[in-house]
Amino acid sequence: MLDLTSFRRDLHSHPETGFDLERTPRMIAEVLDAAGLEVVRGVGKSGLVATLRRGPDETAVGFRADMDALPIKEANRFAYRSKIEGCFHGCGHDGHSTMLLGAALKLAQDPTLERTVHFIFQPDEENGNGAAAMISDGLFDRFPMAAIFGLHNMPGMALGQFATQAGPFCAFEDNFEITIEGQGGHASMPEKGVDPIVAGSAMVMQLQSIISRTVSPSEHAVVSVTEFLTDGARNILPSNVTLRGDCRGFSQDVSQAIERRMRAIVEGVCTAQGARGQVSYSTSFRPLVNEDRATNVIAAAARGVGSVDAHYGRVGFSEDFAEFLAHRPGAFILMGNGTEGSHAMPLHNPSYDFNDEAIVHGIDFWSQLAHQAL
Repeated sequence: MLDLTSFRRDLHSHPETGFDLERTPRMIAEVLDAAGLEVVRGVGKSGLVATLRRGPDETAVGFRADMDALPIKEANRFAYRSKIEGCFHGCGHDGHSTMLLGAALKLAQDPTLERTVHFIFQPDEENGNGAAAMISDGLFDRFPMAAIFGLHNMPGMALGQFATQAGPFCAFEDNFEITIEGQGGHASMPEKGVDPIVAGSAMVMQLQSIISRTVSPSEHAVVSVTEFLTDGARNILPSNVTLRGDCRGFSQDVSQAIERRMRAIVEGVCTAQGARGQVSYSTSFRPLVNEDRATNVIAAAARGVGSVDAHYGRVGFSEDFAEFLAHRPGAFILMGNGTEGSHAMPLHNPSYDFNDEAIVHGIDFWSQLAHQAL
């Protein structure tokens, strides 16, 4: 009998990031192969799909867990802390993988299951590239499924509690870089140059007007400048400034409105200041939109093993599972990680830890969902 707590803690001690996953999928594959599942590695570079074949493709479902860690130094000091410097399971993907593994083992021993389930272990969720890589590698062609479902732990939410909602649930994430070219010079003679810091500062303030004056109050959105870089020094006016940042919202229309207004602001400020500006704008994560019927299914499964808020409201973080939902109907749900200590620390905090007591709740949820009618 596999000790899932020890398995999870072993994953925690040996985190791997992005697509550079070798040990994690190998360990998962060895367990599931021994349990008699059909295991395929290397889907989307380092992804893994394990299939429990109990029914026709028409009713098959996909259950997804992410495997990758974060490039963060862990602050925890317990015995199973990360052994890899600067790499840390600070989002609970070690727990997600362990829960899905445990559910696969449980369902493999369940003679009443009459549905094929594809257990999908995804790489590179944190950078938003893993789902697309698996899809490009033929995920839905090679492993036909009628729907796909995902789960994420939620620090600060009590164990046994779940939360979801139909429609937009997780935000898109757009990233921008604004480069401003001025004319540098001596700090004592600013009139002889074009100060890009002044232009950049004006842009930072103007960008905050996008949400209040371009986006409807009924739409939640955020524009954040997170970096302000220059090539100046103590007594040197810079020639160049770079602004970088992050935008969030829940619809493509909002994303397009932010980009359009941002470009107009940069052009206007640069014209007024005599500088030159350029905007690079891209989407890292699309908005995650739960399909109505699938949301009812996932909420019913959660209700069968705990309590669920099926009208939880939208959450501001982004999730690569959204890419799967752009290709197949499905839904995403949050699960409580506990309300005390490291289990209540925010995701991506250096002192966060997945709660081992949550493992059984996740396994029960996945098992219930496997039997739930679509």
